[in-house]
Amino acid sequence: MAPEAAGPYHHIEDPPTSTTPLIGAGDRHAGRRRPYVKEISLGISGLLIIGISIGLLTEKRQNPLYKNGDDATLSSWNGPWPPVDAVSISRGKTEGVSEKSNGAFLGTNYGPPYPWTNNMLSWQRTGFHFQPEKNWMNDPNGPMYYKGWYHFFYQYNPEGAIWGNRIVWGHAVSKDFLHWTHLPIAMNTDQWYDQNGVWSGSATILPDGQVILLYTGSSNESVQLQNLAYPANLSDPLLVEWVKHPGNPILTPPRGIGKKDFRDPTTAWRTSQGKWRITIGSKVNRTGIAFVYETEDFKTYELLPGVLHAVPKTGMWECVDFFPVSLSSQNGLDTSINGQGVKHVMKVSLDDDRHDYYAIGTYNETANTWTPDNPKIDLGIGIRYDYGVFYASKTFYDQNKMRRILWGWISESDSESADVMKGWASVQSVPRTLVLDHKTGSNLLQWPVEEIESLRIGSKEFNNVQVKTGSLIPLEVESASQVDIIAEFDIDKAALEAAQGTDEEFNCINSGGAAQRGSLGPFGLLVLADQSLSEQTSVHFYVSKARDGSLKTSFCTDQSRSSKASDVNKQIYGSFVPVLEGEKLSVRILVDHSIVEGFAQGGRTCITSRVYPTIAIYGNARVFMFNNATDANVMASVKIWQMNSTSIHPNSEDGNNSRRTLASGIA
Repeated sequence: MAPEAAGPYHHIEDPPTSTTPLIGAGDRHAGRRRPYVKEISLGISGLLIIGISIGLLTEKRQNPLYKNGDDATLSSWNGPWPPVDAVSISRGKTEGVSEKSNGAFLGTNYGPPYPWTNNMLSWQRTGFHFQPEKNWMNDPNGPMYYKGWYHFFYQYNPEGAIWGNRIVWGHAVSKDFLHWTHLPIAMNTDQWYDQNGVWSGSATILPDGQVILLYTGSSNESVQLQNLAYPANLSDPLLVEWVKHPGNPILTPPRGIGKKDFRDPTTAWRTSQGKWRITIGSKVNRTGIAFVYETEDFKTYELLPGVLHAVPKTGMWECVDFFPVSLSSQNGLDTSINGQGVKHVMKVSLDDDRHDYYAIGTYNETANTWTPDNPKIDLGIGIRYDYGVFYASKTFYDQNKMRRILWGWISESDSESADVMKGWASVQSVPRTLVLDHKTGSNLLQWPVEEIESLRIGSKEFNNVQVKTGSLIPLEVESASQVDIIAEFDIDKAALEAAQGTDEEFNCINSGGAAQRGSLGPFGLLVLADQSLSEQTSVHFYVSKARDGSLKTSFCTDQSRSSKASDVNKQIYGSFVPVLEGEKLSVRILVDHSIVEGFAQGGRTCITSRVYPTIAIYGNARVFMFNNATDANVMASVKIWQMNSTSIHPNSEDGNNSRRTLASGIA
């Protein structure tokens, strides 16, 4: 349906009336405030207040972090309020892993943290993304499907909401990627070879049913060593107890490799000779490399000559991933598949910039090499999984539904002091299916697993809405803190033809965001926006035209107005997205409180953001369509679903109790 309640269009260049226009250049000046939204009738206001109050009370009752009223601080915070000036310090680099602190504030004094209320911080916890009950989480590790259960392991600090103390493997299980039960810690820092951290690794299920975990341990001397673990009881579908191989470590850094530059073994693949291979990331000077080891029993290994691949000036390669994709099918492939009709994807997480890069190429088993199809978009210089906050990702083959699933760590973008106050830090992305884009041949398509759609509980449609240049249209939906949005945009063809071409390259990051007007953009959606638009996160397209008449489309997320808080990251993210002949511009957006995931053109380009509004929360969160182009109208169709929350059951240190809980049907 068309959004009849929108009323007249509110042009961006007009002075504000009942709806404040989208941000303009004048709003950038310090000290300037937006006018308050005009009061509406007392009766409607009263109903809204009652509805929002009920919603807030419901959320507070359901959220164990909420205590003692809206303006109370979290019970986990015992210091003065507000805390004193804080400096974000480096965490992880000296220990031999990627930076774990918010890089936007690293080494800078950002002044007193924003005076967050308990109500604001409680709202930030997600409704359908995976996260532990409390404390710090980072890399996804060893995901697999075993005896009817999806297993998920993750880097976890059981002692606090920052990286450090002791990093262990947390463990949770689910039947559907939605409802999770936390199990006891799978692997602890209890041996000399992993005393300083049980770091990232992978799982391999062998044809005879054995389960192998390979992981990096940081030793008592901070040497990165590779280790083997396996289930204590293969008949236990929950795999609660794990045994570390008595012969650990199984691998040490090769000669000439730094003791902190050898980590994160991959899932193993089987060769045509029946042996198994793994790859491990490293570097030589500034060249990122991936070693390959061969084994028959996972206890003894041979380092193969050369490297699987290397790219100069990319630095340390972490969390390498290596897997096949089909040239013809939409199904995923087992990691050991090779031969005709198959390409291989290689992914690296760059320690230097904390981004995940992938490329598609050809694997030569005999030569022990992988070659990218296009060297211009090689690892570290080409395509990323995600152009926002997304790192240390890991895939696995789900033999249950014949699909490859991608997990990614979504770190915080606020201050460390805020994380300590709320008692937790980081979430995981929604699990995404991963297939080759058969149209472009150079992209992967990422899409939320189909199970997510079962959380949809109601929808509204706004079809064939003309969004004129300089206009903003509110979409009348209920609280938009937890929604699934699918939108299509069709830009006016006459405007495309009439637009003047330019040699200027558009770049989302330095574009000025949604406020910067151009001939053919930006246009899209504002999410987590309050009524007055004092807070808003824009997910939008921008079309640019070259002098030769060719069109290039960028997909961006603008966080610059996402929050009134000063101690949060407000970057603008984005990249080019391929749009093929005959395709409309399309996007899917998952909003789940403080995380926004955007999937453009069926998942060719993805952007994940962490946003921390102070006003646009609970019932105040709204959605708008906008078109800030100067010369092109846009026809838009949008469908918005409210999303239910998932259940995450707490950890029991008693493994038998966990089994009884799951068997009783609670999870």
